[in-house]
Amino acid sequence: MSSERTYHHGDLRRAVLTAALDVIRTEGPSAVSLRDLARRAGVSHAAPAHHFKDRTGLLTAIAAEGHELLAQALSEAPDLRERGVAYVRFALGHPAHFQVMFQPDLYRADDPGLVAAKERASAELRAGIATLDPAPDPRTAGIAAWSLAHGFATLLLTHNLDDPVGDRDPAGVFRSLAELLFAADAGQLPGE
Repeated sequence: MSSERTYHHGDLRRAVLTAALDVIRTEGPSAVSLRDLARRAGVSHAAPAHHFKDRTGLLTAIAAEGHELLAQALSEAPDLRERGVAYVRFALGHPAHFQVMFQPDLYRADDPGLVAAKERASAELRAGIATLDPAPDPRTAGIAAWSLAHGFATLLLTHNLDDPVGDRDPAGVFRSLAELLFAADAGQLPGE
């Protein structure tokens, strides 16, 4: 008799997602294997396929969950600048989700759950843009806001900002960047 547990797992779906997120965080998305995740969860090698069908299905579920978590984080921020801070905090707090969410070659981009989750996150970003006064072109402002937050978060996660940010709070640094750029856009210096 095998020592591998092959019977029903309490919450196999969550156990496999958690194990996959651990693998992605330490080794990257390319290291994800349903067989390995089944071994880690202590279930038969076929068990994860009942929930995700295949590796792409698992990564699609991770991307959808990430967009749901991002939408929630953005919804709790009062204005666009703080939504940018929430975006950065989300990326730092959920680096494995973040790695998968923006690599559409890893998942099924047309998955209805993923499409709905992405729309919720986009709607929260648009709601932040609506707080700007004067109101800029929403599409251009959305691209600018997303680019700033996503670029900053990506540079943090890849350790490209270790020296410039140092031991300062990344959220505070992001706020300063946003103030600097938006003040410069208005023809003012920060603090004027």
